[in-house]
Amino acid sequence: MSYAIAAAGTGGHVYPGLAVASELVRMGVPRRDVLFIGGDRLEAKVYPAGGFPFCSVKLQSLKRSLSADNLRLPAVLRSAVRQVRGELRERGVRVALGMGSYVTVPVAWAARKERVPYFLHEQNGEAGLANKVMSRWAVATFVAFDGTRGVRRPELVGTPIRANLTEHRRSDLRHEALTRYGIEPGNVVVGVFGGSLGAGAINDAIAHLATTWSGPKIALLHLAGERNVSRIDTTGSRVPWIVVGFEESMEYFYAASDLLIARAGGSVAEIAATHTPSVLVPGGFGGGHQTSNATAMQRAGAAVMLPEERLEELEEVIGRLVGDASARRSMARSAGAIARTDAASRIATRLIDTHG
Repeated sequence: MSYAIAAAGTGGHVYPGLAVASELVRMGVPRRDVLFIGGDRLEAKVYPAGGFPFCSVKLQSLKRSLSADNLRLPAVLRSAVRQVRGELRERGVRVALGMGSYVTVPVAWAARKERVPYFLHEQNGEAGLANKVMSRWAVATFVAFDGTRGVRRPELVGTPIRANLTEHRRSDLRHEALTRYGIEPGNVVVGVFGGSLGAGAINDAIAHLATTWSGPKIALLHLAGERNVSRIDTTGSRVPWIVVGFEESMEYFYAASDLLIARAGGSVAEIAATHTPSVLVPGGFGGGHQTSNATAMQRAGAAVMLPEERLEELEEVIGRLVGDASARRSMARSAGAIARTDAASRIATRLIDTHG
């Protein structure tokens, strides 16, 4: 085995890792030679389904508030490092890549002890705690934003995205996408998602908007997260409201959407690559890194940032953008201007060159 990629938790970490692995395979690396390391969440399904070997380790994140759970963290971490070191030796890993989140720490630590060069990827404008700590020993940290704070030896590449989104053509997929979701042509389609797990605050705001909407003709295409679908009641909606738990083929979701309401995690790379105007509602978790992402998108003219505490303004903001096609076109152009669609190939090339 030659390469190890550590990614866990949400789609914002998992799918960029998959994009790098797919690029390694495209460049000639056997699929069996790319080991994924993670926990038992989304990654435990996605990577084996993609035909990649997968090592599941017991993980625990650091709780930022006082918690007895943090007392168990050193023992859990030591155990994970031992397990990962064994995997690296047994499989002959020569280069490792951490995609952020808490799985990065045991993998980077194990790689350092085994003298395996490792890289990190930071998708946010403000680095997460794991990358802040482990970047001090990394060969380099690939970053998505110019001026990313909190890491050493940054290399600006963007965030890896799935190949089916790197050359996205909305017009080519539009008819098929609307048919896929049962949306009648003529609606301005407002896509909604809070990430791979959904977002309760956004879901609640959309439920209110759907039942009170009095603006131009719209349809809501809502990726609510699998755990939230059963909780959403579309009864009383004044607009077509299509609720989907999870969408594997996101190219159709972006093709159907004229405007997005979304969190501001790793998905901002896909939003930019697909030239989709957006209203970004950054989550307040993880040290506020999503706020820095949303700020960068807004500064570029690609998005409107709406803090979660101001979600009562959502209908007004959406009404203004739905009624102004020219503003949406301008935002779409700005999104495309800042998109970096070659991140996966640049990272894969760097890993291969380091491997020698």
